[in-house]
Order: sequence, then C-alpha cells, then structure tokens
Amino acid sequence: MKSNILLLGGKGTLGSQIIRSKIFLNLKHPPKKILNILNKNKIEKYLLKNNINLILHCAALARVRECELNRNKAKKININGTQNIVKSILKIKKNKKKDIKLVFISSDSVYSSVRGNYKETDRLSPYNVYGLTKLKGEKIVKKLKNYIIIRTRFFDKRKIPFKYSAKNIYTSSLEVGKLVKYISILVKKKFQGTINVGGPRISDYKKYKKYKKNLKPCDKSQILNELNFKIATDASLNINKLKKFL
Repeated sequence: MKSNILLLGGKGTLGSQIIRSKIFLNLKHPPKKILNILNKNKIEKYLLKNNINLILHCAALARVRECELNRNKAKKININGTQNIVKSILKIKKNKKKDIKLVFISSDSVYSSVRGNYKETDRLSPYNVYGLTKLKGEKIVKKLKNYIIIRTRFFDKRKIPFKYSAKNIYTSSLEVGKLVKYISILVKKKFQGTINVGGPRISDYKKYKKYKKNLKPCDKSQILNELNFKIATDASLNINKLKKFL
C-alpha cells in the first residue's frame, strides 16, 4: 500500500500484529515518548513532518476491568486522545489543504450485546465504560469525511490466558491476524463509513478451544458471578456489509 501510514498503538495486540504482518508499507509506529496522542501539538507536527496520508488509530485503554476502575484514564485516552487526532487532521486540512484518512478501531461493545446479529444501523447502547468511550470516540471521528470506523473484537491465538471459557457466551471475535487482513482490504478498496468486522457467531469456548487444547468449558453464570462489571452474552455481529468487500 503506497501511502505514508502512521500507526498509533503499536505496542498493543492489534498494533503489534500490524507491524509483524508487513502488509502496510511505509508504516511509521513511533513509541509514546515520541508521539503521545494526549499531546495535540506533537500530533500535528508529526503528521506534517512525515507527510502522513493514513492513520491507523489502535491506541486505547482496552482492558475492560481497568476502564471500569479508572474511568478518568479511559476517558482521557479513548476520548480526549481521539479528539486530539481528529482536531489535528481538521487543522491540517484547513491550513494545508491535505486530507488524511483515519481508521478508528472501535468495538462491538457499542451495542447492548445481549441478542446478537447486530447491524451497523442498530441502536447503540454500550454496557460498560470501555464501550461508552468507544462510542464517544466514534462521534468525534464522524466530524471527518474521510474515515473508517471498525466495530470489532479480536484475540491473539498465541496468548489465551483463560483456564475455562463459557459455552454460552457468543461473539464474532476474530483472530488478530485475520483482522489485520480485513483492515488492509477495506483501506485498499477505499471504504468510507462504519462497518462491523468479525467472523461467524461462535461461543467463547469453541473459539478458544481450537488454540488451547486443555481449555475447560463452563456456563456463562460462572463467568458473570466472578466479575463485578457487565460483559457481553451475545455480541455477535451481522457482517453482510463486510462480505461485500471480501
């Protein structure tokens, strides 16, 4: 892909996989000490200095428990950080007549995640702090005209920490390598707008068992009883829109 691309969040699961995949050419992924999304002035200077055409915004506080325990930190990174990026893009467009495309990694948790098969046009009702910050981030991104909002859930098949998993909690979660490929397709085909990116509806147990043979099954009640915050029970996505591009 011949663009000057900036990856934000290169240390995370998705960002690390984007770097390893080498799918995106001319990819810059500066560490936080060089480019922090909480510093708007640095963002603008970096975008101009490196002639960036595309931003892959994967930077976020994504751990659900941490977001619940530290709401201000979640807001600061997921909302204020996104606002700084969007403001920088808008300023450059106004002053330099340069349009930078933004790919924003959102979440399936912007939906209520209880009945499954959610379409992009369905009512949005986040069930936790993380989902709420992602929804607010989406609203900020929509101030742009040139963007992709990706609602998704993903995992790293090499790092499945659970000893047991629920047979009756369902998602459309993707192995992270596949998600990177789908992102590249959407960028290459110049998609604009909001899209669900996932796989078929599958239980957590079936999904993870494929990669962790000693995983034990359990009922969702066991998972729910161990947590002091709400999680999805059926966050599966309608991916008909995605299928048109694959």
